[in-house]
Amino acid sequence: MLENVRGRKSSREKILDAAAELVAEIGAGRLTLDAVAERAGLSKGGLLYNFPSKDALLQAMIQRMIDQVAESKEALRAQMEPGPNLEARLTTTTLLNMCCGGKMQEFATGMMAASAENPRLLDPVRQIIAATLEQLKASSDDLDSALLGWLAVEGLRDLEMHNLSPFSDEDRERIVQAINRLLTKGIAK
Repeated sequence: MLENVRGRKSSREKILDAAAELVAEIGAGRLTLDAVAERAGLSKGGLLYNFPSKDALLQAMIQRMIDQVAESKEALRAQMEPGPNLEARLTTTTLLNMCCGGKMQEFATGMMAASAENPRLLDPVRQIIAATLEQLKASSDDLDSALLGWLAVEGLRDLEMHNLSPFSDEDRERIVQAINRLLTKGIAK
């Protein structure tokens, strides 16, 4: 997070925070630069200085989300037990920790709606997914387990992100434990 020396958020961060709140409330399709500027407590000129277009703002929001996931993953790396499929376990745990409920869910849903208008907005996400696949291929002790675990988490996360999950908390915990077993013990042959 960009902050000045006094610990206050930069104008850029205020704008991104305001835009994320609005996307969660009204969706990205109805987001206006005027509304973001007002919510951030800045002039429209101040907003345009940082983000010259709505697409530029949406791209920055997606990049910030990507950066937050990467930061969370690296923070988790120091705590994760060494062992098989380390990258897959880091990836799946990070995604599970960040996916559920609250603003992240609402923001992600709003951003997905925005991508319907401009599919190019998700190019950075596509690149991260491709890089994750390559990283798992290069580092996994049991690639089949790593890929199945990652795919299972993405499916669970997608259901939760769109508020479609039929699973109780107990069901979810059972699924997460099964994914963790898969990643640490592999597939029984």
